[in-house]
Amino acid sequence: MKIIKSATLANIDASEVSVESTFTKGLPSFTIVGLPSDQIKESKDRVKSALLTNDYKFPPKKITINLSPSEIKKTGTHFDLPIALLISLYEEKKIDFKDIHVFGELSLNGEIKDSNNIFPIILSLAKQSKINNVLVCSNSAKKISKIPNINIYCVKNLLEAIEFFHEKDKSKYLYKKDMLEYEKININGKEFYYENYYENDFFDIKGQENAKKAALIAAAGNHNILLEGSPGCGKSMIAKRLPYIMAPMSLDEILEIAKLQALDLKEPNFKPVRVSRSPHCSSTKASIVGSSNSLGEIALANAGALFFDELAHFPSSILESLREPLEDNCLLISRANSKVKYNTKFLFIGAMNPCPCGNLLSTNKSCRCNELEIKRYKNRLSEPFLDRIDLYVIMNETNINDKPSVDSKSLHEQVIEAFKMQILRGQNELNGKLNDKQVNKFCILDEESTAILHRATNSFNLSFRSINKVLKVARTIADLESSVSIKKHHILESLNYRRR
Repeated sequence: MKIIKSATLANIDASEVSVESTFTKGLPSFTIVGLPSDQIKESKDRVKSALLTNDYKFPPKKITINLSPSEIKKTGTHFDLPIALLISLYEEKKIDFKDIHVFGELSLNGEIKDSNNIFPIILSLAKQSKINNVLVCSNSAKKISKIPNINIYCVKNLLEAIEFFHEKDKSKYLYKKDMLEYEKININGKEFYYENYYENDFFDIKGQENAKKAALIAAAGNHNILLEGSPGCGKSMIAKRLPYIMAPMSLDEILEIAKLQALDLKEPNFKPVRVSRSPHCSSTKASIVGSSNSLGEIALANAGALFFDELAHFPSSILESLREPLEDNCLLISRANSKVKYNTKFLFIGAMNPCPCGNLLSTNKSCRCNELEIKRYKNRLSEPFLDRIDLYVIMNETNINDKPSVDSKSLHEQVIEAFKMQILRGQNELNGKLNDKQVNKFCILDEESTAILHRATNSFNLSFRSINKVLKVARTIADLESSVSIKKHHILESLNYRRR
């Protein structure tokens, strides 16, 4: 029996799979066992065609391919190559398949293709320290070359893959690693990447100085923000520009976003720009939350931003399902036969009108809503949900005299300086995602600031969660001013952003 190592995706993580083969006497047949999906069952015809078109005779034996462990459902077309290698090299006794993982889909003429699952699988195995060497095609190698601490061997077709295992010196197949060519900063020996490109620029926004400052704070500390204002005042404009000025990204974050892009059937771009997801208010709960088998918008927004426009029009079941992801930065989905945990460290951006018609705050237009309609509209957002919002901003109406005041580049530079302070302070999370223990460690107040916070707690009946959010926002405001300690005016400004 010969074995080649490969792997399969189980939800969003990879499980190692041993592709085993036996060739016994009997009526010629070709069987794949071990809970293969229909994709894998179809590989029999691809493998046969690839071997026969390359002048390899298909063995006249009873061929059994087993994908072990058998209790895990196997999916993906990348099992074609290891299966074809086991069949083509079944008489070779000296060939060693150990310490190398093989992935690749075969075309009918033996060319090796990339598939969407290969990059997420190899990244997951690398994080689990289960992979050292990998054999793939050139398209796959280009993607996985960003993953550190693995050797990548590249072949074009089945014939080259067979030659690879006959060669003693495999260095000529070694793929040169690609480096990320973006702006970067080095903090305590760790590199963080960012891009000086702003597809949507804050310079396009006229006026709204308070909202711009709140967006700056949100980007610098990864704080959840809710923008409320009349239609056309610039809520969506701010939301679309905010991801471009968010904090620099580590290589792990870039690879994680690329993994999510691949799982979403998109081509990974490996850019150090935070992803932004903006589902429509008519989206189903399954598409937002996801399931044990498919990713939802919440999971796809990890390490980026999740924007809910017309927030009050989202079903209450969806808004309430955001409580756990906003609080714990993770989402656990439990079903009868499976449990899957998604990371949800995203910046939540909400935008809503002040009333159903949108004119409640307008000085030029009259509101057509009665008190009952306004109350019903506001009550769509529960207090527990609103308590998880760090920054609440009421935006002004647009004015013909409003002018641009700041561009995205200058805001991003401030975010980067605040980011440096947070990392140099020893934080492994941005201020908005600190847990209670970390808040006590990094958000220390003097006596005067503590007295102000106590008075505000009594006056506004702040919850323990609200107090921590005030502290975290104040910490970010202090970082933006390059202040080592949180001062009185930082607490006062932070309290100004709380919803009352």
